Amino acid sequence: MAKRTNTPPAAPRAADSHEMIRVHGARVNNLKDISIEIPKRRLTVFTGVSGSGKSSLVFDTIAAESQRQINETYSAFVQGFMPTLARPEVDVLDGLTTAIIVDQQRMGGDARSTVGTATDANAMLRILFSRLAKPHIGPPSAYAFNVPSVRASGAITVERGAKKAVKATFSRTGGMCTRCEGRGTVSDIDLTQLYDDSKSIAEGAFTIPGWKSDSFWTVRVYAESGLLDPDKPIRTYTKKEMHDFLYREPTKVKVEGVNLTYEGLIPKIQKSFLSKDKESLQPHIRAFVERAVTFTTCPECDGTRLSEGARSSKIKRVSIADACAMQISDLAAWVRGLDEPSVAPLLTALGGTLDSFVEIGLGYLALDRPSGTLSGGEAQRVKMIRHLGSSLTDITYVFDEPTIGLHPHDIQRMNDLLLRLRDKGNTVLVVEHKPEMIAIADHVVDLGPGAGTAGGEVVFEGTLEGLRAGGTLTGRHLDDRAVVKEAVRTPTGTLEIRGATTNNLKGVDVDIPLGVLAVVTGVAGSGKSSLVHGSIPAGEGLVSIDQGAIRGSRRSNPATYTGLLDPIRKAFAKVNGVKPALFSANSEGACPTCNGAGVIYTDLAMMAGVATPCEECEGKRFQASVLEYRLGGRDISEVLAMPVTEAEEFFGAGDAHTPAAHRILGRLADVGLGYLSLGQPLTTLSGGERQRLKLATQMAAKGGVYVLDEPTTGLHLADVEQLLGLLDRLVDSGKSVVVVEHHQAVMAHADWIIDLGPGAGHDGGKIVFEGTPADLVAARSTLTGEHLADYVGS
Repeated sequence: MAKRTNTPPAAPRAADSHEMIRVHGARVNNLKDISIEIPKRRLTVFTGVSGSGKSSLVFDTIAAESQRQINETYSAFVQGFMPTLARPEVDVLDGLTTAIIVDQQRMGGDARSTVGTATDANAMLRILFSRLAKPHIGPPSAYAFNVPSVRASGAITVERGAKKAVKATFSRTGGMCTRCEGRGTVSDIDLTQLYDDSKSIAEGAFTIPGWKSDSFWTVRVYAESGLLDPDKPIRTYTKKEMHDFLYREPTKVKVEGVNLTYEGLIPKIQKSFLSKDKESLQPHIRAFVERAVTFTTCPECDGTRLSEGARSSKIKRVSIADACAMQISDLAAWVRGLDEPSVAPLLTALGGTLDSFVEIGLGYLALDRPSGTLSGGEAQRVKMIRHLGSSLTDITYVFDEPTIGLHPHDIQRMNDLLLRLRDKGNTVLVVEHKPEMIAIADHVVDLGPGAGTAGGEVVFEGTLEGLRAGGTLTGRHLDDRAVVKEAVRTPTGTLEIRGATTNNLKGVDVDIPLGVLAVVTGVAGSGKSSLVHGSIPAGEGLVSIDQGAIRGSRRSNPATYTGLLDPIRKAFAKVNGVKPALFSANSEGACPTCNGAGVIYTDLAMMAGVATPCEECEGKRFQASVLEYRLGGRDISEVLAMPVTEAEEFFGAGDAHTPAAHRILGRLADVGLGYLSLGQPLTTLSGGERQRLKLATQMAAKGGVYVLDEPTTGLHLADVEQLLGLLDRLVDSGKSVVVVEHHQAVMAHADWIIDLGPGAGHDGGKIVFEGTPADLVAARSTLTGEHLADYVGS
């Protein structure tokens, strides 16, 4: 054996100096030329009030530049098929590693997307059944509800030597149910909601949203196709005309010299509206679909989406439909019980994926759960699954509030998973507000001091102890603890729910008190949303505010989304004696050069497009002649540049006094959005800001019962107090407020708590406590009671 001699320590290598991610001069969105160094292979938590610039720094700067540089390593041909990313506004970005973003974007907008198809679980399950199931019906595609069976035969010409025609047949066995086409539901369309049959097409018979009489692609195709008489009332159509109107196959027609496709109304509606997930539709379109279409479980496949052959092929008396309907924790146990050496690697991989679901706290889901019904927090955790067993190291994982939708009992499990990713040698960056997650950070970056234009600066950087002593808004509120309300309000009535069996609810009977602040809580998957959203009967007085994403282009802004722009336009028009349409950047008043966008886009193919401010309007979006009209001494572009608080004062008195606009601005200020400018594009708002914007809009709805789904989502500790004040004002004004919530401060502030559990999935679905917060703390009889008691220090 060779002798080891004492050798002097080697000089430090240059590679060892790259231990930091360095950001210098970041100016994305509201960031104010900030510079920061983030340690690698550590867990760094970014905190600060909603709108302070956390996402702009982590997602829009660090993660975006990492992805852009990785994309640039591919050939120009490949880049042509990839999304083009512009370089963030930053002077220096150094020390980046490959970034994997795990965000809260809702999964899947397609009706055929399920938890199983969104992960690898369904693919592996199909292979398993194609190998082991009896009777054998075909390859993995025979068990896939997204694959239709296909058969074809005919002559093909083989060009090899002398050409000759050869008869060929082709077949593919798919698992799709032919009746519902793999959707699990069939629809029955109420024709009276599509058109008024007493009118002709020319008289505006269609009552479908967006189908205006001058619409070139919809109404005019029917009116000018030559197949129908546009001046004839629909109820007087002949049998052939009615068939052409409702069911005709796609046919090429010429309208004003343009070749267009004419299609029967029923298939056109099915493609336009019914092929999309209902939850992803805009509110007015969703209301139309709910009015016009009745969805019922497919009678042929009983909602399993699968063909009869796929349902009849079984392993140990379990079909693939049965397996997908099982709770994932039960399915994992079933897979472990299969002993078949020929598919041992597949069983190991499938068992590992299913165990990851359980480990991450989603064992209560089933693989056939539509992915569009998952909450933001559930969707984020589903995306995490593929990274848990990864062997990759030196990766930068970026998480956006991973504790959303988690009960305090489940947060510790999420913390353990993030620490496990870090301990494998990865850099973990987390945008978060919860003190329990800030507590495990190796490094904390606090942004602020305020939101919007008052934020965008690094106000603290260091350890948790330093944050507590630092005097920032986050540091001051880190140890805040709400006290349990001593005097609770007296209910004015009750909302009765009897025998609720939606999803995992086990025949629940409960009386939700009205005229008070009622909080529904319980671990994730215990049945809260099933009780509140699936069992409370919808009525005129019910206003439901969920976590669904706000959809809007960069032309959409708080003024357009809330309806604020309408009274503003009318006020400008009235004072100046002109049309209101002039004061819309999407209508007659738009700058002709940039079409009201404010910028000119230059497409550079596979390279990132360039957006330059419009030289004609200087980014103001309006024609110069429109900007000459004034209201209270301000033009329309100056009004849209105002923050909400300034605009509230502007429209509250004086020459610009507009009561309708002032009311909407007051609601925006109430939900803590006073710093937002009226014309700020919706695409630049954070998740918490969008949630509160939706809340402010819905507060105008005429209703006596407000149902809120986790309104603390994306809220800083300091903002929760303001939210509680808003909920109190709603109740004191005579409204009833029902909140699905995990935040202990909201629980402590409630008048009445309904706790579901005791566990998730089939272990939940029962009422385990009803009463006041003080009684829940005193009893400590449930998981929620224990955590609330610890929180308030009892």
